[in-house]
Amino acid sequence: MNLLILGGTAMLGRAVASEAVARGHEVTCFARGSAAASPGATLVRGDREVGLAPLMGRAWDAVVDVSRHPGQVRRAVRDLDAGHWVFVSTANVYADVARPARDEDTPLLPPLEGDVMESMDDYGAAKVACEDAVRAAASATIVRPGLIGGPGDASGRSGYWPWRLAHPSGPEVIAPDDPDLPCALIDVRDLASWLVTCAERRLVGTFNADGEATTLGEVLAASARVADARVPLRLVAPARLVELGVAAWMGPRSLPLWVDDPAWRQFAVLDTTRARASGLTCWPLEETLAAALAYENTRTEPRRAGLTDAEERELAALI
Repeated sequence: MNLLILGGTAMLGRAVASEAVARGHEVTCFARGSAAASPGATLVRGDREVGLAPLMGRAWDAVVDVSRHPGQVRRAVRDLDAGHWVFVSTANVYADVARPARDEDTPLLPPLEGDVMESMDDYGAAKVACEDAVRAAASATIVRPGLIGGPGDASGRSGYWPWRLAHPSGPEVIAPDDPDLPCALIDVRDLASWLVTCAERRLVGTFNADGEATTLGEVLAASARVADARVPLRLVAPARLVELGVAAWMGPRSLPLWVDDPAWRQFAVLDTTRARASGLTCWPLEETLAAALAYENTRTEPRRAGLTDAEERELAALI
């Protein structure tokens, strides 16, 4: 298979490229070139906002696209000669985030008007518009992942808990006292493998892609096992964390995977029956957390989620 990845040098795109190369496919990555392509893949440097001229005049068996900007997707569908499209969307497209285990028929947000997503507030609507553009292709797979974790997770969401338990800032690790909070994450390696399968099979349809449903309590317990933790958790009431200015989910001064808004409590878990019937398989949670920890122990870029040592010590003194 002659596979084109629009991107291909960041976390998911790189994993897709590696998997496709390992399966013997010819892989081309179209990106700015700020990072190297996966070994065995060909990097074509370019900027999608400038155009796709370096890719024109060539036929591709399949294209994998992860863009969030509708204009980029519309131009690619219009200008590229591709036998099949695999578009990576998001669970954020669903309008009713409070519905437990949303399936692919859950109503969507209205599509974004315009070509460019200007704010993360428009992320879900922008992806809806991108999906609409890809469906204009003759053959397309639309994949809506939940939280993607594991090796290469620069956000730190999947790696923070095993990393913090392996590297405590004091005699306890602060965590939300919300053990029953629904959680799920999909290993980037599992998602990448299945995306390549979708391209190989030219699978047509829309699919949620997520890991097994679990709870925050089990994520913390599994993280402790992976980290061989020597300190206990200090569970703090969510309301108190909010009072102390701790953010939920991700970002500075945060506790990842925790959700403080009741309306979003069910957000992380999706119904993946359709994808699993079409070949999606997932690593056990501990395998994903272990891979995320290995990445955290070697990362050089700043962590974008969690508490710093100083922040955790400050909170410990106030709780």
